[in-house]
Amino acid sequence: MNADVILSCLKTLNFANFAAQINLLKDTLKHKGLRNKLIDEVVAKGIKDPLVIEAMRKVPRHLFMDSGFLEHAYQDKAFPISAGQTISQPYTVAFQTELLQVKPKDKVLEIGTGSGYQTAILLELKSQVYTIERQLELFKKTQLFFDKMGYRPKKFVFGDGYKGLPEEAPFDGIIVTAGAPEVPKTLLEQLNIGGRLVIPVGVDDQEMMRITRISETEFKREQFGTFRFVPLLEDKN
Repeated sequence: MNADVILSCLKTLNFANFAAQINLLKDTLKHKGLRNKLIDEVVAKGIKDPLVIEAMRKVPRHLFMDSGFLEHAYQDKAFPISAGQTISQPYTVAFQTELLQVKPKDKVLEIGTGSGYQTAILLELKSQVYTIERQLELFKKTQLFFDKMGYRPKKFVFGDGYKGLPEEAPFDGIIVTAGAPEVPKTLLEQLNIGGRLVIPVGVDDQEMMRITRISETEFKREQFGTFRFVPLLEDKN
């Protein structure tokens, strides 16, 4: 059996294990207590939006991680998941979501679905979420997870986040969960007037930016400090 076949078998096994985990994991009173403690820490670091705080208290972060790492789920840190990606630090998720200023029924595009944790927060805020994931392994796992857990994005796409979703534009908000070397012009073009793009920009460390579309040709740019994300990869094909 060659290496490619072995790798394919391992991925199939991991996917089957993941599917089994979804049916086993529950959100217990213990988990809720740990989650409330974590969100209290996030609030102490400066998060103020009560709707964001409430949404994060509702979403069971441990269900978005492998069951073998449950002790890490309610620590305020990023953690590795499949395909070389991470589930973002809760404070970072709250920070980006707060910058996005989501209102109910807002049309929001998420670039980088990952584990689906950020998606779930946006759904709890009652926005219409369109989300893109370019890693096929993650896309399949998260699609299964959404189906089992009852999370219903308006559209979940396997594709290149650099391109956005022009066929569904314009958006009231666009959130990018990976570090871009520069702001993709395609995403700016897909913003509604008054819409906001929240994106970390940079190569090693990234500057968190919020770009608001003022008119067809004018954009307001704001900076909100340094963060570190996995890179936003562009499909060159």
